[in-house]
Amino acid sequence: MTWENETLITEFILLGFSSLLQLQVLLFVVFLVTYVITLIGNILIVLITMVDTALQSPMYFFLQNLSSLEICFTLVIIPKMLVNLLSDNKSISFPGCMLQMYFFFFFGSTECFLLAAMAYDRYVAICHPLRYTVIMNRKVCIRLAVSSWISGIPVGTVQTTWLFSFPFCGPNEVNHFFCDSPPVLKLVCGDTYLFEMYAVTGTILIILFPFILILFSYIQIIATILRMPSAERRHKAFSTCSSHLVVVTLFYSTASLTYFRPKSSYSPDTKKLLFLSYTVFTPMLNPIIYSLRNKEVKGALKRMIGKKIYSWKL
Repeated sequence: MTWENETLITEFILLGFSSLLQLQVLLFVVFLVTYVITLIGNILIVLITMVDTALQSPMYFFLQNLSSLEICFTLVIIPKMLVNLLSDNKSISFPGCMLQMYFFFFFGSTECFLLAAMAYDRYVAICHPLRYTVIMNRKVCIRLAVSSWISGIPVGTVQTTWLFSFPFCGPNEVNHFFCDSPPVLKLVCGDTYLFEMYAVTGTILIILFPFILILFSYIQIIATILRMPSAERRHKAFSTCSSHLVVVTLFYSTASLTYFRPKSSYSPDTKKLLFLSYTVFTPMLNPIIYSLRNKEVKGALKRMIGKKIYSWKL
């Protein structure tokens, strides 16, 4: 096929949940409530970790970065999805689709490495407590956070620019609720074998490498906790990393179900549901997990609410 015979695609149609026409309003309400809870929860985490003096430690510095990332991550996907649920026009421009895909890869990669940095912080805190403040000084924390954010740039840039360099000659319907690589790739008219090999390899490396770092950190942490003489010390040590462990388990379990599966194992609608767990519900649960399982965060929230009530009374 030659370029002269190809139709220029200027926009894509996000099919989303068009097969569930009778549930569009209900889905809108559910996703809107979820999004509002996600924003409120993560904004509160960012605020209290910035202003509360009891939360000025490396662990909460990384938590602040994680919550900021979740706010940005959901902003890329959910608002457009909400608009499409109530609108007959479900189109997204070619540049808009490209930007959405870029930031999806960017924030997804960043979260993998940020969770690894948080695991390293817990490893140092539990396995080397006497040297914790020396090893995890402010400069090291900033470098780890910046490195995590920078990691998403090459991933998003290479995969997005490569994919959108292919010719698109129609149709232009993306069977998803956002511009993800696999459904957009199906619309390409050209040989995509090399890109597919790169995409699979890149995804495995981006997810697997940080996971190995996290796994190694927790093997050391568990070994150290088991060697502690008293049950009270073991419980206290485990409680400092339990929230992060739950978040990591939730993130990697949903990511694995989404990406590491045979192409034909799930129907398109099932794949969308799996992506919802990864892109919509997990960002909402993270601040809830840290709030419910962390006494310092709960204490900071109570102090902040108490100050607000006191100021209103005045």
